[in-house]
Amino acid sequence: MTLAARLEAGEVLAMPALVTHARRGALRHTFRTHADHLLLAPEHFHPPRLMGHNRFGLIAFYDSDHGGPRGAGTGAHWAWAQFGAAGIARRPGLVLVLVLVTQPRFLGYWFNPVSFWMLIQGDALIAAIAEVNNTFGQRHSYLLARPDLAPITAETELTARKVFHVSPFQDVAGEYHFRFALHPDRIAIRIAQQDGAGGIDTAMTGRLVPLTTLGVLATSFRRPGGALRVIAQIYWHALRLKLKGAAYRRVPTPPDQEISR
Repeated sequence: MTLAARLEAGEVLAMPALVTHARRGALRHTFRTHADHLLLAPEHFHPPRLMGHNRFGLIAFYDSDHGGPRGAGTGAHWAWAQFGAAGIARRPGLVLVLVLVTQPRFLGYWFNPVSFWMLIQGDALIAAIAEVNNTFGQRHSYLLARPDLAPITAETELTARKVFHVSPFQDVAGEYHFRFALHPDRIAIRIAQQDGAGGIDTAMTGRLVPLTTLGVLATSFRRPGGALRVIAQIYWHALRLKLKGAAYRRVPTPPDQEISR
C-alpha cells in the first residue's frame, strides 16, 4: 500500500525525527536533537487513544493550529485553497492526498517552528507548503512546487526568498533552498538558508512507524514535554548565541501576504 493510501485510510504515522542545525559564517553554532513529529491526513485520520482531535489529550491535533492566521487557522480548507490558487488542485486522473507533517500539542501546549503541508500522489510528493512560526506569535508560509508540477524527488531543489523574521540573530535576507526525500518508510527534509552572513543548514530525518496508544505513552516518557521541550531548547540555544556575541535584531513588520508562492 502506498504512503498516500495508508494516510487516506486514516492511519497516523509517528516520525521520531533527528533534527540538525548548523550556523555557518564567522559565528558558528551547531546542535543535534530529536523531536517527535506526526504524519497524518487531516481530512481522514483516526487518532489512537490518548490523542485528541480538536480536544484535549496527552497529545492532540487541532485544525485551528494550522492553515491561516496563527491560532485561528482553518486547517485543510486553507491548504487546499492555497494549492488551488497556485493551479494545483484535485482533478480527474490526479488523485492527491493532503498530508501534514507536524508536532502535536502536548498536554494542551502547542508550538511548531515549521510544519509541512504535502500533496502526495502514491509515494510521490507533488507540492508542499512550509508553514513557519516564530517565537513572537507570527507565521508565514512558503509554497513549493516544480513549475511543471512534476514529482519532487530527492534531487529536486526548490527555492524561496526569505521574507519572514525567524531568529532575532539573523537578518531577513537571502534565500531558502529546500530538498525533500519522501519514501514509504521514512522522510528527509533539508533547508539551506543562504545570506551574506553565511547562512544556516537545517535537516529533519526520521523513520515512519504507525502511531499506537503504547507509542504515545512511550514517546511521552522517552522525550517528555513535546512542544514544551522544543521551545525550551530554542531559548537555550538563543542564550548560547547571545553569549557567543550574536547581535540581536528587532522584530520587523511581517509580510502583508500570509504565503509566498
